[in-house]
Amino acid sequence: EQRIGSFEPQGLANTVWAFATLGVPAPQLFHAIARESEQRIGSFEPQGLANTVWAFATLGVPAPQLFHAIARESEQRIG
Repeated sequence: EQRIGSFEPQGLANTVWAFATLGVPAPQLFHAIARESEQRIGSFEPQGLANTVWAFATLGVPAPQLFHAIARESEQRIG
């Protein structure tokens, strides 16, 4: 989990996207990425936000706090 903090937002999004694309559940990794992403959600590009939500939803990984943070960030950006 310490190394997750060194990932850029795109790296976080790409990681969960790759696992979801392959259909490989990795609950501990997703949990760590969710926590890290919540803290840095404002640094994500729109595509990264979308890919992150897609990955969690595709694998059915619950992350209500992350989803709330992404929704809030998206609403702010849309205005």
